[in-house]
Amino acid sequence: MKKIVLTAFAVTFLLTVKAQSVAVTAKDTGKIYTSVERAPVFPGGIQQFYNYLGSNTHYPEDARAKNQQGRVIVTMTIERDGSLTGVRVVRGVSASLDQEALRVISASPKWSPGILNGQAVRCQYTVPIAFTLSK
Repeated sequence: MKKIVLTAFAVTFLLTVKAQSVAVTAKDTGKIYTSVERAPVFPGGIQQFYNYLGSNTHYPEDARAKNQQGRVIVTMTIERDGSLTGVRVVRGVSASLDQEALRVISASPKWSPGILNGQAVRCQYTVPIAFTLSK
């Protein structure tokens, strides 16, 4: 009797999990996913993204004069076409460093969008941008 109850529970659980699986359809265009089968990718990969940040981020003079350093956490939505929207600071350091992080991310070229069930979907993506002064 115990085996039958456990088997019935297991089957019910599996059917519930199966019913909750995500199916992407044309109606889902407004949903923003945080977990997908294939994550969004910067053109050329993550190393190119680091190169882009290194080449295009400029340390603000007022932050340099005040010896301000730290990590700005930026979040954004990567749209189905690869464009970036909703770029905002989640955790900032100072007004000028935050604005520079927003500027460089907003100027980024289009990304390859995230993929779920074989279709491009809107994805939330978070990026830390470190500002450090060399001595």
